[in-house]
Amino acid sequence: MTAKDPTWQIRPERPEDALLVETLNETSFGPGRFAKSAYRLREGGDPVAGLSFVAVEEGELRGSIRFWPVAIGMERSLLLGPLAVQSSQRGRGLGIALMKRGIEEARTQGHASIILVGDEPYYVRVGFAALPPGRVRFPGPVDPARILGQSLKPNVLLTLAGEVRRARIDHPVCADGAALG
Repeated sequence: MTAKDPTWQIRPERPEDALLVETLNETSFGPGRFAKSAYRLREGGDPVAGLSFVAVEEGELRGSIRFWPVAIGMERSLLLGPLAVQSSQRGRGLGIALMKRGIEEARTQGHASIILVGDEPYYVRVGFAALPPGRVRFPGPVDPARILGQSLKPNVLLTLAGEVRRARIDHPVCADGAALG
């Protein structure tokens, strides 16, 4: 291993990681995360099986990523997020490594596209691009310039149009209130 080689390991998230991931998200995004449109789309659902990863270094969780099922119009897609890295570990490439692993696995599983709300200069490094304004709409307030996407199959982003909504509700307690407010 050279000095440039990462010392962390990217591995699938395990059930025993859940509390650590939630703590990392809380620390990274604070209580305001619950009001964001992307968070509301994840509420009442579970991440896609096999598409949650963590970065671990010296036995400590340094970062995490999850992907969620959504529908855009009549098309299925994935919603990336949250992507969280310990603040003291940012700039080391952990977030990029987590995304590359997740995108690779999503492609292997046969998913067609991934969308997210984020800063294009960061996400362009792993293949995301801004979507045409107004084609894909999130419920609630979202800056249209921050809606990004990536095709995992040829030209899928060209066909995506409509409002982003939950693809499923996994938790019965949430099923009665499935509509977004």
